[in-house]
Amino acid sequence: MTSYSCCLILLLFTWNTAAYGPNQRAQKKGDIILGGLFPIHFGVAAKDQDLKSRPESVECIRYNFRGFRWLQAMIFAIEEINSSPTLLPNMTLGYRIFDTCNTVSKALEATLSFVAQNKIDSLNLDEFCNCSEHIPSTIAVVGATGSGISTAVANLLGLFYIPQVSYASSSRLLSNKNQFKSFLRTIPNDEHQATAMADIIEYFRWNWVGTIAADDDYGRPGIEKFREEAEERDICIDFSELISQYSDEEEIQQVVEVIQNSTARVIVVFSSGPDLEPLIKEIVRRNITGKIWLASEAWASSSLIAMPEFFRVIGSTIGFALKAGQIPGFREFLQKVHPKKSTNNGFAKEFWEETFNCYLPDGSKNSPASTSFHKGHEEGLGGGNGTSAFRPPCTGDENISSVETPYMDYTHLRISYNVYLAVYSIAHALQDIYTCTPGKGLFTNGSCADIKKVEAWQVLKHLRHLNFTNNMGEQVDFDEFGDLVGNYSIINWHLSPEDGSVVFEEVGHYNVYAKKGERLFINENKILWGGFSKEVPFSNCSRDCLPGTRKGIIEGEPTCCFECVDCPDGEYSDETDASACDKCPEDYWSNENHTSCIPKQIEFLAWTEPFGIALTLFAVLGIFLTSFVLGVFTKFRNTPIVKATNRELSYLLLFSLLCCFSSSLFFIGEPQNWTCRLRQPAFGISFVLCISCILVKTNRVLLVFEAKIPTSLHRKWWGLNLQFLLVFLCTFVQIVICVIWLYTAPPSSYRNHELEDEIIFITCHEGSLMALGFLIGYTCLLAAICFFFAFKSRKLPENFNEAKFITFSMLIFFIVWISFIPAYASTYGKFVSAVEVIAILAASFGLLACIFFNKVYIILFKPSRNTIEEVRCSTAAHAFKVAARATLRRSNVSRKRSNSLGGSTGSTPSSSISSKSNHEDPFPLPACAERQRQQQRGCKQKVSFGSGTVTLSLSFEEPQKNAMANRNAKHRNSLEAQNSDDSLMRHRALLPLQ
Repeated sequence: MTSYSCCLILLLFTWNTAAYGPNQRAQKKGDIILGGLFPIHFGVAAKDQDLKSRPESVECIRYNFRGFRWLQAMIFAIEEINSSPTLLPNMTLGYRIFDTCNTVSKALEATLSFVAQNKIDSLNLDEFCNCSEHIPSTIAVVGATGSGISTAVANLLGLFYIPQVSYASSSRLLSNKNQFKSFLRTIPNDEHQATAMADIIEYFRWNWVGTIAADDDYGRPGIEKFREEAEERDICIDFSELISQYSDEEEIQQVVEVIQNSTARVIVVFSSGPDLEPLIKEIVRRNITGKIWLASEAWASSSLIAMPEFFRVIGSTIGFALKAGQIPGFREFLQKVHPKKSTNNGFAKEFWEETFNCYLPDGSKNSPASTSFHKGHEEGLGGGNGTSAFRPPCTGDENISSVETPYMDYTHLRISYNVYLAVYSIAHALQDIYTCTPGKGLFTNGSCADIKKVEAWQVLKHLRHLNFTNNMGEQVDFDEFGDLVGNYSIINWHLSPEDGSVVFEEVGHYNVYAKKGERLFINENKILWGGFSKEVPFSNCSRDCLPGTRKGIIEGEPTCCFECVDCPDGEYSDETDASACDKCPEDYWSNENHTSCIPKQIEFLAWTEPFGIALTLFAVLGIFLTSFVLGVFTKFRNTPIVKATNRELSYLLLFSLLCCFSSSLFFIGEPQNWTCRLRQPAFGISFVLCISCILVKTNRVLLVFEAKIPTSLHRKWWGLNLQFLLVFLCTFVQIVICVIWLYTAPPSSYRNHELEDEIIFITCHEGSLMALGFLIGYTCLLAAICFFFAFKSRKLPENFNEAKFITFSMLIFFIVWISFIPAYASTYGKFVSAVEVIAILAASFGLLACIFFNKVYIILFKPSRNTIEEVRCSTAAHAFKVAARATLRRSNVSRKRSNSLGGSTGSTPSSSISSKSNHEDPFPLPACAERQRQQQRGCKQKVSFGSGTVTLSLSFEEPQKNAMANRNAKHRNSLEAQNSDDSLMRHRALLPLQ
């Protein structure tokens, strides 16, 4: 068994040595060994393995200077730790570092070496085998670079719980601890980077982009996360393509065609430099310019892409870079590299040859034919299989500082610092083991691991609980997913004016610790688009919708492709590319351009507008005319006309008309609560008071002339106090209606937004339309009664024929208010008040004109008719007309009786009545002049009827100026004594009116 084990060990060692000779690794002995995986080359040479002979290891090509610098950072950190008196004292760290050639196969080949060595070491065969070259187990591995490579390595190392600390693998898939148990990293998760990319696109207001991703575990998850973030921000993706450094030419051509035909100018790329390089070369060949490239950190500063000959195509690149760190003394360490001095670094020889484009004579395997600085460079030297004739021999005295390569670009140490931090993380985990106090350890019962026999899984346990402060004063601790949360720098590619090289200008940063919305900072003044322009490029499916419009969906197109639709009236948008228009507040309306809201136009029947001025002037005119009539009646209050029209009621009637005209003014001006509550009751009560006065006047005259025998009861009912009482009672009913209305549903000022969208009509909300109906209905009821009595009184004497005018005034009143109802119902806004004002003024002018203008005309312009004799004469004529009709009826009845009985007709003792034949013409009525001439001896009237003519006579004593009242009294007494006839008694009843 022992012999078999020794043979197995020798076999594995022999195989491993064959695969990785001294020049293909960097190795140094130590008490504890750390493994390292770095991409010293960008890829492997394509070789068809036909299996006709033993397969050989594929050859790595295209030297990666940055990869060698990262390797140097690991060696520098280990040597610095070994020199530290405080960190792992009396302990020496060794290393075994291999080249992954940026491929999974080479990385797994190296990982198998770590695993195999650990398994050999776990057999503890030192006592059986004299192995002077024995190397301890690898207790941790630093690497690898690409996420796809790290995924494969992590799956293998995780089987043996060997901790893996990556410095550049950012795929979010690696945070899955169920699958990658031993994986940790000193680079932030891609999840933050994808979010940052979406934030940048949103910052520049782009919404139409294309995406390209490497077809591996780095590109696919990264672009998937970006899509999720883009969808949340309404960013549309025009195309999405996958690429690989191993894609054939046809696939590359197809992707380039998609890019060239796309209208999206922004292209988001989640890829590494080697995977993207073939695509960029084809784009450069076709000279496809005008695109903005949004680069992930894996290629944002890649030396394969950031080349001056590519700049015209990718000069508008904005990328993410890891936060740069400081490594004191690292610059000097890089300058000390030399093939003869770096005996432990098998990659130094090839580095020297590639840097100075020469070859070291003692190298046989790594001749110029075995590697190439760049394939194009070799072809430029003549092509062929590549022999030593193409490069001059190296002297060994070359100055590393005299050549510009990415190796010496130490201005922004990003990945190099992550390597440095990864080594120190492992060292601090070992330090925790070294200083562990029994009873306080992380293992069972608080036990501690033995630093001299430490195993990989014990280191992994301490790494998960690691917490230390790095050389920059920052706290380092891995979260539950094995990640370190870090920030990003945002860089823009510029062309150096000095040497024409591509430089990375930091133009902003992304702070993952900040709250959402405050994480991104960009200094736009530092950004150069295409290397020279300051204007932000446009990358939208549709042109921006200006303020006042909104985005409208186009059927069948992505949401980012839209048409601009004007905001409807009452809505606005004050920003570009508004998804929806906002509604204006209730009292506001959109302006003409729909970019903002302006206060709505407020309308009411204002005093200053022409219509309001006209109505006010008519109301004032009505007040003036009413006041004039009142003044005339007051001045001529003792004249017969004024006295005959019931002077006191006329005064009250004129006062009510003043109130009617005045009430119309409450409907003009901005409605307030108090005006709304006052105007309808004022209008209603004023008109009821007016109609009540007219009703009492008309009814009183009618009762006088219709009464057959005036009695003391009539005189009592015709008294002035009772007249005022009747007016008060009629008005009181209206007052009660108004009080109930104001108490139960008081009117109020109301801002009406519904009639017209852009106008606010300030109107009065009546509170109760039923109450308003009762108010107007009661007024119309009194007017109807008044009209009835006035119509019955239309044939009264000339001086009492104001009943005719009252009839006309009531007709006007009804016409006005019947017309008012449909007009009121069909109008809105301020015209409602205007219609009511017009109705009030029309009705008021009708009453004023019909009742008073005729009397004022007689008083002022026909004073001859304003005398007591004129009044008496007309009154007597009416009385005798009525008496003659009655006498003629009695005579006809008596004649019929005499003809039948042979008797004769009687005569009335108080009057001289003569009957004439029907064929005789009736006597004409005397003229006024004749009546005046006959006033000394009496007044005679002839009344003609259809059957004959009746002559009536009545004598009056000439009035004496000093005893007029006594004569009137004596005359009334004489009339009462002379005749008890019905008609003459009416005449006596009318005398008090005179």
